[in-house]
Amino acid sequence: MDQGTGSMIQLIIMPIVIVIAFYFILIRPQSQKQKEEENMRKNLEIGDEITTIGGIVGRVVSINEDTESMVVETGADRTKIRMKIWALSSVNNDKGGEKKEKKDKKDKKDDKKN
Repeated sequence: MDQGTGSMIQLIIMPIVIVIAFYFILIRPQSQKQKEEENMRKNLEIGDEITTIGGIVGRVVSINEDTESMVVETGADRTKIRMKIWALSSVNNDKGGEKKEKKDKKDKKDDKKN
């Protein structure tokens, strides 16, 4: 192999390596994140505590699959807001989570006493 052939192979291999690196660093994690978000939106249930993209925190009161929207109840006065499901940022499933935390703390105190 002479010098010309070796440099030609490097010219072909380097862009391929760069494309593969971009795939594993940028594209693949983004597509996995989108799948997780879609799964979260599909598994949304009435009564779930949610946070929207805009920062609104509330509880889901109803879900309409036809219009892809939900009604969220927020605040002490139970204001209801209708919004699209794609505006969902996270689901905070703490159904009984506070009780479990209190029980865990109580168990830890009991362990320290013994």
